[in-house]
Amino acid sequence: MKKLLIALIPVLLVIILYEGLILYDNLFPYGRMRETPAIRPQEAPLLVTEEGLVPYTGGEALLRVTDGKDLKPTVVMTDPVTAQQGQKVYALYCQQCHGKFHDGNGTVGQSFHPLPTDLMNEKVQQTPDGVLFKEVSYGIQGGRQPPLATTVDMEDRWRVIAYVKSLGLRK
Repeated sequence: MKKLLIALIPVLLVIILYEGLILYDNLFPYGRMRETPAIRPQEAPLLVTEEGLVPYTGGEALLRVTDGKDLKPTVVMTDPVTAQQGQKVYALYCQQCHGKFHDGNGTVGQSFHPLPTDLMNEKVQQTPDGVLFKEVSYGIQGGRQPPLATTVDMEDRWRVIAYVKSLGLRK
């Protein structure tokens, strides 16, 4: 009888642990992979895209292949409100490298050699807006400027350029 009792104790422990695990699993506050909805071909008809939803003109693909000198801003570049909005975007995405004073001595930028571009130098200030837009959007070949087209909204990229151009030359 004692041997039977000793043999049942591990079995009872396994059952208690299993039930505890099931209880924990059912009360788990996050979803489980096995509970995610799946759509199988036999369960529902495929959705058909309405006519006119997929654009045939414009968009990032067109901007990427257009020469930067031919790109026209989608915001008013001389508007002070546009520059203020661009300053906020600059602080969020650009300041880490180009710095608070736009000189390339940002927290991250100062570890680069050479330093990121001084945004108040003559070269940047005289570069056409569309060329700067392409450099910000798709990066600079052989440079450290990362492509931001998938990170920063198109309008915000134009606003950053308006902000940078509003800075003028370093004195």
